Amino acid sequence: MEKTTQVKKTNPLRYAIGMFGTSIPINMFKTYALVFYVQKLSLITASQFAIITAAYTFLDAIDNPIYGFLSDRTRTPFGRRRPWLVIGTPLLVLCFVMFFNPPAALAPGSVFWYVLIMYMLTGTLDSLISSNYGSLFPELFKTEEERAKTNAIRQVFQLVAMVISIALTPMVADKLGYNKTALVYGVLAIVVILFMTFGTHEDLSLQDKPKPPLFGSIKAVIINPKFWKYGFTNAAFAAAISLVQTGVPLYILYFLKREDGISTTIMLGVSILSAIIFIPVWFKIIKKTTVMPAWRSAFAILAVGLIPLFFTSNFVAAVCMTVILGFGMGGVQASMDVVAARIIDEDSRKYGLQREGIYSSLLGVLNKVSGLFVSAGYLIAGKIFGYQNGDNPGPMPDLASRFLVVIFPAILMLLAFGFSFFLKFKEDEKKAEQAEPDFAQAEREAEASAEAE
Repeated sequence: MEKTTQVKKTNPLRYAIGMFGTSIPINMFKTYALVFYVQKLSLITASQFAIITAAYTFLDAIDNPIYGFLSDRTRTPFGRRRPWLVIGTPLLVLCFVMFFNPPAALAPGSVFWYVLIMYMLTGTLDSLISSNYGSLFPELFKTEEERAKTNAIRQVFQLVAMVISIALTPMVADKLGYNKTALVYGVLAIVVILFMTFGTHEDLSLQDKPKPPLFGSIKAVIINPKFWKYGFTNAAFAAAISLVQTGVPLYILYFLKREDGISTTIMLGVSILSAIIFIPVWFKIIKKTTVMPAWRSAFAILAVGLIPLFFTSNFVAAVCMTVILGFGMGGVQASMDVVAARIIDEDSRKYGLQREGIYSSLLGVLNKVSGLFVSAGYLIAGKIFGYQNGDNPGPMPDLASRFLVVIFPAILMLLAFGFSFFLKFKEDEKKAEQAEPDFAQAEREAEASAEAE
């Protein structure tokens, strides 16, 4: 007889809060790494920072599949994912804190290598955490309604974390400094991630299934066209958001002519808070229209919402425009992981293997391809507009900041919108087929009624 096990249901809120813990350190890291070393300390140039992010992108293409493979093949009494979260979280926080605490004894020529090494260590450990946390989602929550609800909650937590780690960081860092701010965020991350980890309940019976082979799993993912369609769409979106977030401090300083940290806090904070407010609205939209139309619409809204920021030099008007960005961002955040879970479900049904880890990791690789777009953005800003760092902003820093915040991100959002139309699922096709007979029947009834008259 087939063995059955009763798995305790994981509370969606308990799982979702983990997104807060995983987002706190990495959002500060990605948003203020350039600001800290290039703009504030002027220890490296924007071109050197572009080299660092590009180098990490290639490292990430290697480490993500390895993390996913190891996670899928892990067999312990505590599950497949939880041990990695318990081990990886303290290491991530340690490297994150060290990144924002460069040794004072560093020679000028060695700063670049220190930043490069610590950037890679922090980034790769974040990949380890994200891979295992993301792999839990399709396993713990099976129905699309459960997933949409849980994902909406965890995206709210992520956006709250973004308010703190992105919008409030300039104010906090003004008071504490970036070194102590990183320490505070790191401790908060450890507490929240471990609280989530010990409150989730993995299905241990899934460990009885065959262990997925490394190269066979990679091949299955690579030959799946949906993996590429979703991955490139998400990468374009992630790159656009990253450029906007890292570029806003420069946009405020050079284009809006405001030097106070609170302006950055307000502008980023309004956009993120707007996304939080609109996520419940998108949850209802997804229920009514299904996930794919909602996902595509959000990209279009973001692309259009960026354009006014190029023209307005008024701070209040610029802040008001970010509400549109928040609306679009809320739509993408509410739908993107539900789309990814569909792809993983299809693979599990087709091959009879549980490899959420390898899929989440490889999707993470394509997501990190966004780093190449970000690097390209800063390289272009340096070459065309002459921006190097805070000590040498070049002759056109206002145009450089608008290129980074508006022009390049808008192009990327349009690419994401276009890519999203190539991704289709049988569920949506069946619904369309079911709608067609109803429409045809209505036409026949109308014709019969007309003939009777």
